[in-house]
Amino acid sequence: MNIKVLGTGCPRCSKVEQLVREVVEEEGLDAKIEKVGDPNEIISYGVMVTPALVVDEKVMFIGMVPTKGRLKEVLTSGKSS
Repeated sequence: MNIKVLGTGCPRCSKVEQLVREVVEEEGLDAKIEKVGDPNEIISYGVMVTPALVVDEKVMFIGMVPTKGRLKEVLTSGKSS
């Protein structure tokens, strides 16, 4: 799984990255986490407000810090048991 946290480094963007890393570790997910701060790359996803979260090239959240529970739902929905 490829996870991209889109944001320029604001506290909310950092919080999303922290939560993503916690969920990936707690759930034992095989994921590559990337922080994307380049405004042109962020805009290429159709995102105008950060933070945003992209999972396997699909934008999942824009302009919000999701709860840890919601992140778990999104990141584990495709996980096979």
